[in-house]
Amino acid sequence: MRISVLFGGASEERDVSIASATQVIAALRSRGHEVLAVDTAFGALSATDEQRILTESVAVAPPTGTQLQALPSTSATLRLPAAVGDSDLVFLALHGGSGEDGRIQALLELAGLRYTGSGPLGSGLAMDKDVAKTLLRAAGVDTPDWVLAPIDADGVTRTLGFPTVVKPTAQGSTVGLSVVHGPDDLKSAIGHASQYGAVMVEKFVRGRELTVGVLDGRPLAVGEIMLPPDSAFSYEDKYQPFAVREQFPADVPAEVAESARAAALRAHEALRLDGYSRSDFRLDGDDRLWIIETNSLPGLTSTSLLPQSAAASGISYEDLCERICRLALNL
Repeated sequence: MRISVLFGGASEERDVSIASATQVIAALRSRGHEVLAVDTAFGALSATDEQRILTESVAVAPPTGTQLQALPSTSATLRLPAAVGDSDLVFLALHGGSGEDGRIQALLELAGLRYTGSGPLGSGLAMDKDVAKTLLRAAGVDTPDWVLAPIDADGVTRTLGFPTVVKPTAQGSTVGLSVVHGPDDLKSAIGHASQYGAVMVEKFVRGRELTVGVLDGRPLAVGEIMLPPDSAFSYEDKYQPFAVREQFPADVPAEVAESARAAALRAHEALRLDGYSRSDFRLDGDDRLWIIETNSLPGLTSTSLLPQSAAASGISYEDLCERICRLALNL
């Protein structure tokens, strides 16, 4: 097949997207596909550009606003070369921003192009954490209580209590996220998160961090991110080698694993997602699961959580990429 891999762009998750695309491109080429690498900030890449831009490493912190503004294209002005239109399929290795919130999906549909992952509606629903949590709760999936900013410390004390999680409503990779342990730190945390858009404050669930992938309407293996129970999975934890240990399959009771897999599938369906997704949970001290979010375009480096969930289910990284493509083409 002729496949255009879209990645990069101008979101705070640009570096993560490049790391995903680097390995997706290699996997698809290893299967004999003709692959065009397209950074939506620069356009189609030459072989020289690929060597310069594509990398599996991710910096300790996301790119700054100044660095993103220096790119030749913003998320509102995408560089899609004409060659994309000649592709059999567009593989979306984008994360965050217009690549994950439904805008690029709508653009590709208007152009009549097949693409991987979820459609514009599901992408938008999953990206907005306030909307997603409302739909998840309606579908019977437990999710921690939350409120939207603006709210002061007294309001949080009355409604949620401390500690809480403060985060943007439409960001991934824990960009802008803070765990706030007391009233004195709330204002600065909201200020930090507001750099990335609207802000929500969510009740913090002390416990274990679990994750479950979904592929082709079937939940994959449950994994655990081995974190202290009072901490959150930070950007640095996610993308720096050996920052944390991840275990697939997770060492949890069989009934907990089945509950997590069932909840991940319900979330996938409630948010009208297609193809694949990944849901993240907290498991509290009473073995009760709380869904934190569902990702419509989760990371796709070989060590990302979805590929690890697939590998523990007997699906290699190359097979995962191939199956994602075939799902998009209904093969």
